[in-house]
Amino acid sequence: MPFIHEDFLLQNATARHLYHKFAAGQPILDFHSHLSAADIAANRQFRNLFEIWLEGDHYKWRAMRANGIAETFCTGEASPYDKFLAWASTVPHCLRNPLYHWTHLELQRYFGVDELLDEGSAPDIWQHANELLETPELSTQGILAKFCVRALCTTNDPIDDLQPHSQIAAAHLPTRVYPTFRPDRALDVHLPAVFNPWVERLAAAANVYIRSFPDFLDALRKRHDFFHQAGCRLSDHGLVHCYANFCSESRARAIFDQARTGQAATHEEHAEFASHLMLYFGHLDAQSGWTKQLHLGALRNVNSRALQSLGPDTGFDSIVDFPQAASLGAYLNQLNRENALPKMILYNLNPGDNYIFATMAGNFQDGSIPGKIQFGSGWWFLDQKEGIEWQLNALSNVGLLPRFVGMLTDSRSFMSFPRHEYFRRVLCNLLGRDIERGELPDREDLVGPMIENICYHNAARFLGLTIS
Repeated sequence: MPFIHEDFLLQNATARHLYHKFAAGQPILDFHSHLSAADIAANRQFRNLFEIWLEGDHYKWRAMRANGIAETFCTGEASPYDKFLAWASTVPHCLRNPLYHWTHLELQRYFGVDELLDEGSAPDIWQHANELLETPELSTQGILAKFCVRALCTTNDPIDDLQPHSQIAAAHLPTRVYPTFRPDRALDVHLPAVFNPWVERLAAAANVYIRSFPDFLDALRKRHDFFHQAGCRLSDHGLVHCYANFCSESRARAIFDQARTGQAATHEEHAEFASHLMLYFGHLDAQSGWTKQLHLGALRNVNSRALQSLGPDTGFDSIVDFPQAASLGAYLNQLNRENALPKMILYNLNPGDNYIFATMAGNFQDGSIPGKIQFGSGWWFLDQKEGIEWQLNALSNVGLLPRFVGMLTDSRSFMSFPRHEYFRRVLCNLLGRDIERGELPDREDLVGPMIENICYHNAARFLGLTIS
């Protein structure tokens, strides 16, 4: 039997039945990704397995470095083939790392490869995969059709012109592709060398001359409106923690003016300004009926030498142990007091925060819609089998699992859509185990619709996206 087979991760008969009947056939709604809309608009045809699989994948780079692979084979100047061989030599050392599961699941689902990847099998797999990558089925648009992706959301800076999204919309593809509004740079008053050039680009994008803090807010609102017109219905923020050092608008204005002169905000001033801006963004989202996503708990760019030589998003990030409960609760509470609490999805990176986030979501359900505040799926270091189970268990114990909006890829790779299958198998295995232990009713008319909803329908209803 091959390693990846039809009952992979499904450890009992009930789990297998639930997965094959209720989960396997569900379409995909990938509502948080870092995929390139430009690649979709151009219907990019990848030239080789490196381009589609290793280019920009910091998960693999981290494993390769840990295996003693030199940087030239990760982000450096080595040839695509040599980089692939370096990855293949690392794969056998990934046993019990989720990369081992993902690697072989992806090779099977994209290229029909059942052989385990290692240095010996790598040359034939490279040649076979590259031949298939020349076919229309594995262009970017072909992949979206192959995996029945009904809609996906990219992640976009407010200054983005969204031209690729316009091209995609005009092409009337079966997959709808929407931007997500991610205004993290708007908080960077502590980094004026970064903040001020970004403000100038924001001004140009919004066609506003930014002379004052009200001008700055107006430009952000205009871009929010522009994204809404392009079909955007989600925002996203990647923060170490929520900001809840609320200040007056005059105080925020003074901090902004100071940063515009090139003077960096202090730690306290940055927290005050960020808190004010995050409330403003909450109001914008609530007024537009958007869903706000908060990704909290990543300590980014820990290795300063690597940051200087390689740049950000290259695999030198970690989980942070910052206390989350008080600031997250204060932020949600303040938006609620101002009648400006939008739908939200809360993602934690520290597994120790699972019950904090799950219970915090329950504090702000208001009966207006099911699951208005969501405890989001296992993210980044937690999007593997154990982390997924931890998230599902915490949500089940203190919330309503049947209202959960399910999985996403959070990926920069067009090879990552099997992450949805992986999640669905873990979900069905968990439920199947409970049923066979007698901890859930053996009623597929009860459990089956819940699985279908978690896999697709809950997100489709919750997010308010137009889906063909």
